[in-house]
Amino acid sequence: MLRVLLDATAIPVDRRGVGRYLEELIPALARTDGLALVVAAQAHDAEAFGRTGAEVVAASGRIASRRNRMVWEQTTLPALARRVGAQVVHSPHYTMPLACRVPVVVTLHDATFFSNPDLHQPLKRHFFRAATRLAVRRAAALVVPSAATRDELVRLVSPAAARAVVAHHGVDSATFHRPSDAEIEQLRRDLDLGSQDYVAFLGTIEPRKNLVNLVRGWQQAASGRDRAPAMVLAGGRGWDAEIDDAVAAVTRSAPSLRLLRPGYLPVESLRALLGGAEVVAYPALGEGFGLPVLEAMACGTAVLTTRRLALPEVGGDAVAYTETDAASIAAALTGLLDDPGRRLQLAAAGIARAAEFTWDRAAQAHLHAFRTALSR
Repeated sequence: MLRVLLDATAIPVDRRGVGRYLEELIPALARTDGLALVVAAQAHDAEAFGRTGAEVVAASGRIASRRNRMVWEQTTLPALARRVGAQVVHSPHYTMPLACRVPVVVTLHDATFFSNPDLHQPLKRHFFRAATRLAVRRAAALVVPSAATRDELVRLVSPAAARAVVAHHGVDSATFHRPSDAEIEQLRRDLDLGSQDYVAFLGTIEPRKNLVNLVRGWQQAASGRDRAPAMVLAGGRGWDAEIDDAVAAVTRSAPSLRLLRPGYLPVESLRALLGGAEVVAYPALGEGFGLPVLEAMACGTAVLTTRRLALPEVGGDAVAYTETDAASIAAALTGLLDDPGRRLQLAAAGIARAAEFTWDRAAQAHLHAFRTALSR
């Protein structure tokens, strides 16, 4: 029985990014044979993680700030590892304790800090580039969500990253499957959509999601149609400084079109959002994995995305692809909106492909990384 301490203290309250990853991975690890999982969590997460079957240690409430959490990671986490008898520590979000006496496994979610540095805020870019280099050099084992991420780290950081274990994210089929008509109708009421068709986007509103070109492409595709679909941009607010201007331009030039920005939606609403759309559009400029693409596929909706980095690794032949400029997005959207048969074909293929991505498989890949770390 391998005893692993997983540091879950970096999870944001709104469950974006690393939060979604750990919320699904921890239960899968807890039910993995041969693994005794101990989770270090902030107090507000301790009860939920305790229900997974993992042993949970609540960290001090004083680590709520990012600075205090980083200090806790370097000082208290190594001592906690000794106290709970951990053989391996899993640091799931780039950073790692440097003075730990047991092997440390680090998850590196993304290589776009190196491949697309202009898509990140300068401070965040510098911090995560430094943390990634340190992890590649010092961690006993690495986990990445895609072969594309591993290959970019090899190309842009160090050949040593070739040892990274690829653990594709999974999709929670209990949450993400075809929604019922009642669920879709409730979402329509919540968003005041009525019977209007819509194109959906789900993700953080940030530059690498390429939302300015998505809005412009949707405007071109929707203008002049008898039943113009609305655009629903759902997700937490990031730092995209141009999206407000792009939305305002639609309001000025095409006031008959509807663009909705409901912000962050609870997980229980996402199945209806994705499954009720005519098309889920995710024309990102680069992704370490692209979980919204997988979740939309599982919900039985035609997905339009790009061939950047890991996205083809997720979508395969079960999604439609576009270049990243507005004109290409408009042409691809028009083609899908005009072809219901193609949308049905993609929806069926997406469900079949999404079923191949499970969190239990991800947990097995992590277990391999933990054993590799211990053997080193």
